[in-house]
Amino acid sequence: MSRRVVVALACVFLIALVAASAVLFVWPSQDTPTHADAVVVLAGSKTRRLDRALELMRRHVAPTLVISDGRVPGWPQANRLCTGPAPFRVVCFRASPYSTRGEAETVARIAAARGWRSLVVVTSTYHLRRAKLLFERCFPGRVQTVGASYSVTELPAVLASEWAKLVYALTVARDC
Repeated sequence: MSRRVVVALACVFLIALVAASAVLFVWPSQDTPTHADAVVVLAGSKTRRLDRALELMRRHVAPTLVISDGRVPGWPQANRLCTGPAPFRVVCFRASPYSTRGEAETVARIAAARGWRSLVVVTSTYHLRRAKLLFERCFPGRVQTVGASYSVTELPAVLASEWAKLVYALTVARDC
């Protein structure tokens, strides 16, 4: 193969990778929920995710807020919600295993015990595609996802991480 063909193929691959990354992780589709049984905040970018979930709770999207890792030290806003009075029901848990898959499995168990049929999952925008995939595998009801903003400086690291985790979820770990 000539050098020119190799360079052209590399450019095509790079353009396809950038386009796919934009669609999957930078500007993924997300839902505009109107009602659900619970709003679930995934652990991670704590402040932005919780703020976005609280916006949904103020709009009365759900009667229950579920916070993953809400009792962890260093997250005072979640700690207050998990231990004190709130204008809505609050359920706090720590997933085991401590991963998005573990969160999906744990929330599915909580939902089954409470008879929930619909969830709104709040996570960082770059994480929406994989979170929805995992929650839909574990929870038999309707799953909607809403993204929270993140710092653009995180983008290179999260793109590499999310690509790897998404490929793993699609090829190796295909069950709940």
